[in-house]
Amino acid sequence: MELKPGLSALVTGGASGIGKALCIALARKGLFVTVIDLSEENGREVVSLVQKENKHVHQYARVPSAIFIKCDVTNGEDLAAAFRKHVDTFGGLDICINCAGFVNKSLVYDDKSDGTSTWRRAVNVNLVAVIDGTRIASQVMRSQKKPGVIINISSVAGIYPMSYEPVYSGTKGGVVMFTRSLAPLKRYGIRVNVLCPEFVQTNMGEQVNRVLVDALGGFLKVEDVVNGAFELIEDESKAGACLWISKRKGMVYWPTSAKENKYLVYSPKTKKELVKNRFPSIQPPEYFHKMVVHTLSHNFRNATRLERVRLRLPIEPHNTLVKIIYAGVNASDVNFSSGRYFSVNSKEAASHLPFDAGFEAVGIVASVGDSVKHIKVGTSVALMTFGSYAEFVLISAKSLIPVPRPDPEVVAMLTSGLTASIALEKAGQMISGQVVLVTAAAGGTGQFAVQLAKLAGNKVVATCGGESKSMFLTSLGVDRVINYQSEKIKDVLKKEFPRGVDIIYESVGGETFDVCLNALAVYGRLIVIGMISQYQGEGGWKPQNYTGLCEKILGKSQTVAGFFLVQYAHLWQDHLEKLFNLYSSGKLKVFVDPKKFVGVASVADAVEYLHSGRSVGKVVVCMDLSYGQTLAKL
Repeated sequence: MELKPGLSALVTGGASGIGKALCIALARKGLFVTVIDLSEENGREVVSLVQKENKHVHQYARVPSAIFIKCDVTNGEDLAAAFRKHVDTFGGLDICINCAGFVNKSLVYDDKSDGTSTWRRAVNVNLVAVIDGTRIASQVMRSQKKPGVIINISSVAGIYPMSYEPVYSGTKGGVVMFTRSLAPLKRYGIRVNVLCPEFVQTNMGEQVNRVLVDALGGFLKVEDVVNGAFELIEDESKAGACLWISKRKGMVYWPTSAKENKYLVYSPKTKKELVKNRFPSIQPPEYFHKMVVHTLSHNFRNATRLERVRLRLPIEPHNTLVKIIYAGVNASDVNFSSGRYFSVNSKEAASHLPFDAGFEAVGIVASVGDSVKHIKVGTSVALMTFGSYAEFVLISAKSLIPVPRPDPEVVAMLTSGLTASIALEKAGQMISGQVVLVTAAAGGTGQFAVQLAKLAGNKVVATCGGESKSMFLTSLGVDRVINYQSEKIKDVLKKEFPRGVDIIYESVGGETFDVCLNALAVYGRLIVIGMISQYQGEGGWKPQNYTGLCEKILGKSQTVAGFFLVQYAHLWQDHLEKLFNLYSSGKLKVFVDPKKFVGVASVADAVEYLHSGRSVGKVVVCMDLSYGQTLAKL
């Protein structure tokens, strides 16, 4: 739902803390706001602030831009009356935020009272009132037959136990599971999501033991929570989602789909079942062309040849035949053609010859084996197995990743996008508030690394060669672009970042690696995803000695972490979905190099173009121009 003037929102607990901040932030977007709270003095003050924020939007409105309703949210009749007054005043309800909360200052097992003003009060405010508010709001939204969003404010205490306040933790955990169970309401146009921030410096937050707060990295800014709430409101793909906000990891959806699938009895329909066949039927060919490595060499053109091969029929029971539409080009194609990924021993690597080239592609399922039930002919798929430089490929159905469309942008998300997303999370352990340096940032994977680092709330520095690449990186939101053709990377880092860089995403190697290592901050992490400058030297890729490496990282408690995507295959689906969601919501840009390469015969040209240093974004090869044009029309 786009936050725009004219919509209306009701916020419980809106007179202080997070609720107050949300009311004011909604007002800045031009929304009508109802503030519900027990404190009349604070509530009317917030209404005054809201009216001040949006008076320029609603100066001619027939109703006030904000109203205050004094209400104890545990009183069901009063709460229902408050919703009715909101609807009567503003003509409907677009957003409901259940934010009222209560912290019990005494441990429940030491409490000798009946709990009316302590633990029982906490249960009623934190859980029962949220259930009631959600119930009423959803009924209002369904009756008006318009889309609506409900955000329930929980806490990190609802994700993992808090021994200092078990009742608070229990109620917040109840809010999380209650909300996640309401995902099916989306069929009525109503999305219910839950926000779980760590501790915010509010009156309630300051009641928490400061030792625990410091252990979690300190207080969150209230703006972080507002941004999280707005993301859940605006992202149409989120229903029943739980967004965890922390100082350590930024915004993280919990649990991941991989963890969720381990315990779900009835899994939601997969993309495999949802993809419709929008393409004409594909007749399996008698022959097709593919690129084959026939001799080991880092010179891709010399190592490969185009072969015309007969299609082996019938298709084996668990296999599929995929028509390749777009294939991705990678710097490491030359390492593969030299046998580096089979063995460092040349004789052992040579024993694999001949072998098919190419790492990644998107295409359309042309035919399936008799035992394949979950993949249908016409399904758009991605694949990340050897042999993608081909017109067709026979592949196990289990190796296919269903995708919305077989577009070149999707190819970019595979090796390049997944490397950036997983490497920054796992090897880099990226959180917000850091300085992140990305080398060769205008390339296929660099474009993802800079954007994901920015989205996580970091300051991003990027290196590139050339003015056009500098402008491209600036358009992606990079804070400082270092064009090494006009200034020295070493000098800029030393002058402008004397404290050092927290995370470095490094793919160049050689001298650039040395510069990056010397620029790494205390506790810094340098992620090595490649070393493109060394791949095509005389005689190919040769190991280098990095004198003093151990002494340097020991002296500053630094980490140099290698990252190889193949070893993280169990995370591909989750991170691909994350990239899809960011791209479809407009938060992530995916740039494909405009130079056209068509047909398997053009693959060697594409590989050489990438290594020339002229490419910007992801280099792809269109295997069938007619289907590429069909996709453009769709």
